[in-house]
Amino acid sequence: MRIHIATDHAGLELSADLSRHLAAAGHDVVDHGPTSYDALDDYPSFCINAALAVVADQSAGIECLGVVFGGSGNGEQIAANKVTGARAALVWNESTALLARQHNDANLISIGARQHSIDEAKHFIDVFIAEPFSGEPRHARRVDQLAEFESTGLIAGHEIGF
Repeated sequence: MRIHIATDHAGLELSADLSRHLAAAGHDVVDHGPTSYDALDDYPSFCINAALAVVADQSAGIECLGVVFGGSGNGEQIAANKVTGARAALVWNESTALLARQHNDANLISIGARQHSIDEAKHFIDVFIAEPFSGEPRHARRVDQLAEFESTGLIAGHEIGF
């Protein structure tokens, strides 16, 4: 499977370890940066590029997922979710990694590199990659509603607005 990754300076050490870990497991790792440490770097472009690549690959029928990470993972998740078609979930334990795939068909996860050890982060990522979307009708319906809102600003049969 192709795995797109991106970070900021806070996750650079994790990025190198993670790339080696995923490659050793047989994955095709595409690193969207950064490539060197800069305490003032800006994560949005790195994470947006990873999310764009995930959405493009999936649209082309390429099996892939993405992982973005930074100090807390919050900003990186927000950045990835700005991409149409991206469903990035903030993961902080095994259960959230499983549910991101099972219930939300997340195609990216975000992890706080300052919140977890490298081994914990690798475990969450491995769990996420191994878990398929359940395809249960209620979950599929909800994912479809999110995509519908994303493209139209509406959800058929539901009132949207204030």
